[in-house]
Amino acid sequence: MVLSGVVSVQFGGALAAKLIERMGAPGTVGLRLALAVPILLLIARPSIRRRSKRDLLAVFAFGIVLGLMNLSFYLSLERLPLGVAVTIEFIGPLGLAAAMSRRRRDLIAVAAAGLGVILVNGHELSAVDWLGVGFAATAGALWACYILLSAETGRRFDQLDGLALAMVVATAITVPLGIGSAGSELVQPDVLAIGLTIALLSSVLPYSLETLALRNMRPAVFGILMSLEPAVGATAGFLILRQQLDAIQLLGMACVVGASITITRTSRSEAPDI
Repeated sequence: MVLSGVVSVQFGGALAAKLIERMGAPGTVGLRLALAVPILLLIARPSIRRRSKRDLLAVFAFGIVLGLMNLSFYLSLERLPLGVAVTIEFIGPLGLAAAMSRRRRDLIAVAAAGLGVILVNGHELSAVDWLGVGFAATAGALWACYILLSAETGRRFDQLDGLALAMVVATAITVPLGIGSAGSELVQPDVLAIGLTIALLSSVLPYSLETLALRNMRPAVFGILMSLEPAVGATAGFLILRQQLDAIQLLGMACVVGASITITRTSRSEAPDI
């Protein structure tokens, strides 16, 4: 489920990068979430009746993080290639894995992945778009929070109920920004068609799969598995956006993927914390 979600979200991200060129990041993320919410509500049919304050607070916090994470990442896509943005974003799950790991081999692998995040920016520091890097790093920090809050919400709500409610909160945050940014472009037929495709690939499918997977997977292991996203993102960026990365950037991605394989293998025999 996690790997299927990775492929889906990265190709959705590549399509989103093309739409960002036309509508900007706020408009694209607002449209994506607004189109995804009705689908999730129809599938999950969530209810807030008989829910405790802690349940509602968990959903509210999850929704805020979800909305800001997507906005930060799309802002980074305005300035960085998809594969580079995804690799920098991995700083969040990387930090989460480092905080939770108790094995020396895992810590060495995390250090190697950290080196990969540095290398992926290339060898010419003067050419680095630092604002884009900042947005991607912010998305990474929010991604770490997303992992933890998704697991917490999944424990408190059945099936996809918590995710659907959190998406409503995320939409309420991003749609006003999108309207202010893109205006009438949001309701153009071709934009709506592309937006619906992005909503399915980047929201409905991956978030549903990840929420279900986190019920039977430790957050640290989940975070490392998600480190495969840079390689998939680079592939999607090349196939759809024709974005080519140089050798040192590909080496950085290899470090991240290698860390993923190492830590996943050491954690494979462990029982999940449910």
